[in-house]
Amino acid sequence: MNRKIMLKGLDCPHCTAVIEEKISSLPYVSAAVFNPVTKIMDISLDKDSEKLDGDVKKIVAATEPSVQVLDYSENQQGTHADDDDDEGITPVHIIRLVSGLVFLFAAIFFKTEAVRIPLYIVSYVIFGWDVVLKALRNIAKGQIFDENFLMSIATIGAFLTGKFAEAVSVMLFYQIGELFQDMAVGKASRSVKNLLNIMPENANLITEEGISVVPSEKINTGDMILVRPGEKIPLDGIVAEGSSYVDKKALTGESLPEEAVCGSAVLSGEINGSSPLKIKVTKISSDSTAQKIIRLTREAASKKSKAERFITKFAKIYTPVVVFAAVAIALIPLIFAGPESFFVWFDRALIFLVASCPCALVISIPLGFFAGIGRASSKGILIKGSTFVQSLAETDTVVFDKTGTLTEGSFSIEKIEPVGVSEKELLSICASAESLSSHPIAAAISNTSEEKIPLGDYEETSGMGIRAITNDNREILVGNLALLKKYNVSAPAADDSITTVYAAADGKYIGKIVLKDTVKKDSKQTIANLRAKGIKTVLLTGDKKESAEEIGRTLGLDSVRWELLPSDKLSCLEKLYDEGSKTIAYLGDGINDAPVLRRADIGVAMGGLGSDAAIEASDCVIMSDEPSKILEAVSISKTAMSRIRQNTAFVISFKIFVLVISAIGFGNMWLAVFADIGTALLAVLNSIR
Repeated sequence: MNRKIMLKGLDCPHCTAVIEEKISSLPYVSAAVFNPVTKIMDISLDKDSEKLDGDVKKIVAATEPSVQVLDYSENQQGTHADDDDDEGITPVHIIRLVSGLVFLFAAIFFKTEAVRIPLYIVSYVIFGWDVVLKALRNIAKGQIFDENFLMSIATIGAFLTGKFAEAVSVMLFYQIGELFQDMAVGKASRSVKNLLNIMPENANLITEEGISVVPSEKINTGDMILVRPGEKIPLDGIVAEGSSYVDKKALTGESLPEEAVCGSAVLSGEINGSSPLKIKVTKISSDSTAQKIIRLTREAASKKSKAERFITKFAKIYTPVVVFAAVAIALIPLIFAGPESFFVWFDRALIFLVASCPCALVISIPLGFFAGIGRASSKGILIKGSTFVQSLAETDTVVFDKTGTLTEGSFSIEKIEPVGVSEKELLSICASAESLSSHPIAAAISNTSEEKIPLGDYEETSGMGIRAITNDNREILVGNLALLKKYNVSAPAADDSITTVYAAADGKYIGKIVLKDTVKKDSKQTIANLRAKGIKTVLLTGDKKESAEEIGRTLGLDSVRWELLPSDKLSCLEKLYDEGSKTIAYLGDGINDAPVLRRADIGVAMGGLGSDAAIEASDCVIMSDEPSKILEAVSISKTAMSRIRQNTAFVISFKIFVLVISAIGFGNMWLAVFADIGTALLAVLNSIR
């Protein structure tokens, strides 16, 4: 049981962690995860509770009173329901910075202490009033150790020791740093947020009275809609009239337009180019491709990586440790050096506090993952969470399904061989059975005959085929030899290197249909590039040995395994782990791939042709059905992880350096400010580079 609540205005990483922890600790809540893109808190409930809304509001008000708690429901997942764009630099920011700088420069200019000190105080209040207020409010609630406390105690201490300019400058640079960090986060999130705007809110419904503009969610399957040039296609459908070029860039990252003619399938989110199109709707709004992408994108930031979970725990322990270390630096030396040295060590402790703030790590690590997800989404690759970015970067084995993944999956009939029936009757029987299946082979056969036999009972066995009962009580079987053998029907064996569909009626073999498929144009180069990177490539297919081995030889795969049912694919995947594979990515597109997609470390669904079951079971979706996109996904993930490791190493090593030299007396407040704000800015810029 899940509830979604929008927390508008929640930007502070520390506050987010506190709110998540407190909501998760409620007796009827199992988990609470905040999505920084959509500002939605996804709450998993052990049991329904009327107290949830009130408890959440109390927790948020106690932690971050400025945050708005808004009700959110799935039916708000339209284009603009949760727009909360980052504002960047606003007039309020400019006025605050300029007025604070005026008082700061005035204080520096005047030499009289009676004038300078009040000017410094005014400047300090302008830059730091909200930081000090948050620190006091949190202290009153028992939440002492956060960045607001560190900045407040350090700068107030600097004032007490006469370092007025340094105290004000710390708050000034802190505000500038926060502003730039917000801008960086906004830049990284925009590529992901753009995906949330691919679904038009309205559609042009064609009725007997003419054309009326209605909300997309009120359109039903079978309705006809008009899409004019330059408009986004609001719902999945088939072109019923007209021809044009459609831009799929928002979905697949592919910049070249694709021709859409009568009979072509078009997807919601694509942009009509040159001519009007009349489209017959095949999916309602909630099931459309655009809504599917929106749902996947919303979920992406909710699945946190091991590194993110670690840094959240690290910050909770680290902050009180450095506060107590600063207290020790200020007090312990007095035992040996006497009370007259108090101000010397107190000053060092203040510098230590400013330098120790963990903001750079708390912000830059999630941002690094988020930048990677955003970059991938712009290429038509939807990674469902930062934990999968980390796994993609560590991938050492890529396992492929064959049909629709490495091959086109759009079969054509090469030969029809009826036995005891006419060619027309064989096609009619096969097309009738296959018309209810979503497999690419089924689609090729079902479209060959318009004379369909009415069916009653229907059963599809993954990896075998279809058994159906017609309305006149005839039992028909359409599938592979294993299906016919299961029902004790004998049939002549065929060339195992080709794809063959066998048919039987009332226990008698009535013929076969031979189909052909072609390898995707980028499959061979994809395999070669993966192997060049040291990544093992494996094919798991339900096809016969000869057909599978031919594909393996053609593409240069490391390993090929054939005649596999879905359960067999799972067993083969387990064997790969036993053979030494540590992180496995599996690419598939069919219903029968769903179990193995879930079992693999990274399940990658080929989204354009892929089934809903495969996409739901996956951790990553390739919208363009190009296997080469797995290379881009791995490359982007490796780059993101590299940036994160760079940031972590740089921030930690530089902070340790500054903390050590500050403790022994060689640091100053300006160096401490750079260790805090400077490292955070550099880490953020490196993440979005």
